Amino acid sequence: MPATPQRRRTVRRLTIGAAVLAAAGLTATALPAGADTGHAARAGRTVDVQLLSFNDFHGNLEPPQGSSGTVEESRPDGSKKSVAAGGAEYLAQSLRTARKGHPYSVTAAAGDMVGASPLLSGLFHDEPTIEAMNKLGLDVTSVGNHEFDEGRDELTRLQKGGCHPKDGCYEKGRKFRGAGFPYLTANVTDEKSGKPLLKPYTVWKHKGVKIGFIGVTLEGTPDIVNADGVKGLKFHDEVETINKYAKVLNKQGVKSIVALIHEGGLPASTSYNYDCDSPGPGDGISGPITDIAKHVTPKVDALVTGHTHQAYSCTVPDPSGRPRTVTSAASYGKLYTDTTLTYDRRTRDIVRTTVKAPHAANHVVDRTQPKAADMTSLIARWNKLAAPVAGRPVGHISADIAGRGSAAPESPLGDVISDAQLEATKADGKGGAQLALMNPGGVRSDLAFKASGSEGDGVVTYGEAFTVQPFTNMLNVVDLTGAQLLAGLQQQVSGPNEASPKILQVSAGLTYTLDMTKSGAARVVKDSVKLDGAALDPAKTYRVAMNEFLAGGGDGFAAFKDGRNKYVGPSDLDAFTGYLTAHSSADKPLTPPKADRITVVK
Repeated sequence: MPATPQRRRTVRRLTIGAAVLAAAGLTATALPAGADTGHAARAGRTVDVQLLSFNDFHGNLEPPQGSSGTVEESRPDGSKKSVAAGGAEYLAQSLRTARKGHPYSVTAAAGDMVGASPLLSGLFHDEPTIEAMNKLGLDVTSVGNHEFDEGRDELTRLQKGGCHPKDGCYEKGRKFRGAGFPYLTANVTDEKSGKPLLKPYTVWKHKGVKIGFIGVTLEGTPDIVNADGVKGLKFHDEVETINKYAKVLNKQGVKSIVALIHEGGLPASTSYNYDCDSPGPGDGISGPITDIAKHVTPKVDALVTGHTHQAYSCTVPDPSGRPRTVTSAASYGKLYTDTTLTYDRRTRDIVRTTVKAPHAANHVVDRTQPKAADMTSLIARWNKLAAPVAGRPVGHISADIAGRGSAAPESPLGDVISDAQLEATKADGKGGAQLALMNPGGVRSDLAFKASGSEGDGVVTYGEAFTVQPFTNMLNVVDLTGAQLLAGLQQQVSGPNEASPKILQVSAGLTYTLDMTKSGAARVVKDSVKLDGAALDPAKTYRVAMNEFLAGGGDGFAAFKDGRNKYVGPSDLDAFTGYLTAHSSADKPLTPPKADRITVVK
């Protein structure tokens, strides 16, 4: 029986109450109640709050396919196993189960709830995902870089509601109501007014408890989204912004603060349940979030992070030396973090001492549990609307073709996509491309052999192809000299990409050696770069195909901005689906490429 309005209001009040404490600075690894010696004196004035958090959902309402839908688990005997996880039906059920017995429970997220979404959500401008987040009880989220994929106006619409300005309303009698939770954009301001695009922070209040949430995305967002998506906006330093609003909250009497940061780290292990604090606090994590965590004011009690799609629950001391949790729950709803926070009613702050499981940990959203019935209905409703487009076969494959799930710098699916882009633009009159380059972050999934629906094993549907290439970036073909092309290849492993290389996927005919024993630009062995067997000529002009994001210098590839004589071709999705149709059939399915164009020396 559906909840009555009164019942929904009651449940909401309880959830919000938890949110307050969560906001207080308690992330997935927040401190256990009574962890310090003064707990006995405070026993009568403290309350435990459950903070549930996740990040980088990316519209994955249905369970992700292939390796994108699994997490790695370390077992007591030292072995590891892969566990199928994710999907809105299971995430909602997991969160609801976790909340039982916790009158104070808040659910928060660290951005990228939408964007780069599978077709079921992306086809409808992510309205289905916002509706799902409302239903599963999300209380607050920071904005992520992908929330800007369709620009500021669309992000504002997702927050406030209203039908799409071009596509209108998708169902008769239904108007999109927008997010029932605040999107926080503390470090994203309008260039002219200087004001935040949306709310910079929110305060949750329940029975005398106050917890503030500050939400930011990575300062480098303009470098990783299309320029049109962030036009007229300015992105500020994460630490400076958080510290600024922490002072604002303190002046309002809010002493418990949680920062929701769409920036992340790189864990030492791929297992979601490894000990991030071994051998010492925070030793199991590196990357941008570590520097942020070390400089964010002690006024903030916990950091919930994202962006890197990794799983960790760490303790990184704040500038005063006090322990503070830093957590991330992988991506696509495969994990959620459960943290116990202790709120002191007298000091109005979170008790922070030590943070060890079971007080803070990541949990698998496994697919063996019952499905949340309301999510099943939501998915079925939107699938019915998407079916005429999503279920159309566009190709056949003989086995899984790894893309997002590939551990190697060059992935088989990356080869397929770059070959597809070359084929779509190589003819005279269609760009005259000689090679194609694809950014690795644009390959959003694998192609799985096992059927996702009734289409049959080995059949690639339009919906599955869309999940791999969801951005609908237009292909550009530009003139680059051999020197400029080499500079672009070197930028994969130098400059902003040196710490975390972004290896471009290359079309057939382009080969080179990547020597990871060296550093910076020297990792690309100059004399090894060849096109169709001929050495790259620094003075010669080449016609290079790439998506408009790369052509605009995205992902730190500034060299490509100097391309000249631009030709605009079809979309990356059209090129991909066209290639699959032309090169595969039920009798002759496409086989996974060898992925041997880039020789890697380790």
